[in-house]
Amino acid sequence: MIYDERAIREAQALDIAQKMLVAARTAPKGKGVDVVECAVVDGDTMEELACAMEAIGKERGHQFFLRDAGCVRRSQCVVLVGTRTKMQGLNCGYCGFPTCGQKPAEAPCEINAVDVGIALGSAVSRAQLYGVDTRIMFSAGTAAARLGLLGEGVGQVYAIPVSISSKSPFFDRG
Repeated sequence: MIYDERAIREAQALDIAQKMLVAARTAPKGKGVDVVECAVVDGDTMEELACAMEAIGKERGHQFFLRDAGCVRRSQCVVLVGTRTKMQGLNCGYCGFPTCGQKPAEAPCEINAVDVGIALGSAVSRAQLYGVDTRIMFSAGTAAARLGLLGEGVGQVYAIPVSISSKSPFFDRG
């Protein structure tokens, strides 16, 4: 049997994306409390994500949302990483408020944000190990949060489109 690389590209991208989820899940946490949520989307859900990115880009006047929607469409799948909000009770002040009790409910806990960043770094390092092109996108994460793709109450969402192609769709983006 011969497996042409082009014929198995989608399956390979999804397999690597799943390994990226493992890396994100097992990434170290600032206080050892796991509030990270992650998933991978493809197919129709990915198109829904790109359409939401375009809508947000037009609403906010951010051209890069439109550009990034094209990158999502040229990818095989998209990894999503976000966090459930949980105040960690450290009174660290990293959020800009002296204590957790003084932090408004709508202000995110900085420890949660750092945990998302660590998970993102772990995920993209796994992709890099396999030579897969990725980019961490605020734009696609914002659209994923609006669509509720990681569930209710999950915020600070970022997205990582995964591309296996002869030329990365993330360069020469204009």
